[in-house]
Amino acid sequence: MNIGIDKISFFTSDLYLPMEDLAKARNEDPNKYLIGIGQSKQAVIRNSQDAVTLAANAAWQILDEKERQSIDLILFGTESGVDNSKSAAVYLQSLLGINSQASGIELKQACFGLTAGIQLAMGHIALHPQSRVLLVGADIARYGIKTAGEPTQGGGAVAMIMSANPRILKINPESAHLTKDIMDFWRPLYRSEALVDGHYSSQEFIDFFQSTFQQYSAKTGQGLNDFAALIFHLPYTKMGLKALRSVLEEAPDDQIAEGLLARFEDSRQLNREVGNLYTGSLYLSLLSLLQAHSLREGDQIGLFSYGSGAEGEFYTGEVVQGYEKMLDTNVSKQLRQRKPVSVTEYEEIYRGFMAAQPSDFVTDYQNDPARFVLKGQKDQQRQYVERKD
Repeated sequence: MNIGIDKISFFTSDLYLPMEDLAKARNEDPNKYLIGIGQSKQAVIRNSQDAVTLAANAAWQILDEKERQSIDLILFGTESGVDNSKSAAVYLQSLLGINSQASGIELKQACFGLTAGIQLAMGHIALHPQSRVLLVGADIARYGIKTAGEPTQGGGAVAMIMSANPRILKINPESAHLTKDIMDFWRPLYRSEALVDGHYSSQEFIDFFQSTFQQYSAKTGQGLNDFAALIFHLPYTKMGLKALRSVLEEAPDDQIAEGLLARFEDSRQLNREVGNLYTGSLYLSLLSLLQAHSLREGDQIGLFSYGSGAEGEFYTGEVVQGYEKMLDTNVSKQLRQRKPVSVTEYEEIYRGFMAAQPSDFVTDYQNDPARFVLKGQKDQQRQYVERKD
C-alpha cells in the first residue's frame, strides 16, 4: 500500500521585514543577510497570531466538509505551544470544526516535530487504510531584537493531509535516524525567546545530515545519482546549501551535482521570503520544490529533517503523477500581497507579543486580515475568533 502526502498548504503573516532594511539598521552589510545567510525577507508575526491560529489558517485551505468528517487523527508539531498541558491539536480541532471522533496530540522536539508526525501517520494509516490524517507544523521563531539570531527569525505554518494512495508524494518506508543530547539550541520554560549556539548548531546540522544520509545509503544501496532532489530543514537557506555541498563531492559526475544544486535553489525560494518556520521549514522546502514544476512522476526526493537538541532523520519520497493539480496555488499570491514594515514597526510588533501572564490581554486582532485570529486572553484562557466569509 502506498502512503504519503495527499494535500499540502501554507500560511504566514501578512507583514514582512525586508532583510536589507534590517541589515542597515544593525550596521551590517546587506549581503551578509541576503547572500551570507540566504534570506530576502522575514515574516513579521502579529500578536494576534500564535501557533494555533497559524496552523488553522494553513489547514482550512485544504479542508472541506467531507474532509472534516473523514479526518481521524490530528498531529500537531510545534515548539511554540500555547499551553503546558492542553494539546494545540485540541484547539485546532475545535477551530476547524473537525469531527469529535478524531484524536489529536501535540509533538515537540525543536524543529523535528512535524517529521515525527509523518512517521506516526505512516504507521497509523498502515493499520487503518481508510484513515486521513491532518498534520501541521506551526511556529514563531523568536531570538530577540539585536541578537545574533535576529536575522533568522520568521514564522508560519504548513498543513498536510496524509492518506493511502496519495496524490502528491509517496513516502518510502525506509529511513535513517540519529539522536544526541546536545545543547546547541534550547528554550527554558521562563523564556519566549530561544537560546542558541549558532556555530555549534550549524556544524551539528551538517554532521547529522552526513551521518543519516550515509546510514540511508548503507541500508538501501542508494547514492546521489538516485535522487532528483535533496531538500532540507532551513533555519536559514544558506544552511541547507552548506549541507548539500558537503556531500556533492561524492556525485558520480558534474551533471548530477549541478542538477541537485538547481533543485535545491527551487526548494529554498519560499523560505527566502519567510524566514525560519521551525517545524514547518522542511515542508515549505518541499512545497517550493514542487511548485517549480521541474519534477516528473517517480522522481525520488531525499528529505533531511533536523531538530536541535538534537534529532535528525533522512527519508525519501517519490513524486506522484499529476501532483501539480494538488498544489496550493495561492501561496505565491499570498506572499505578493504582504505589506512591508519598517524596522521600527517590526520592533513595536515584536515587543507587543502576548507574554505568559495571568492578567487579561487584548491583541491587535482587529487589524489582522487572517481568517483565524487570537483575540487575546480572558480569565487565563486564550480567546480565538474565526472570521467566516
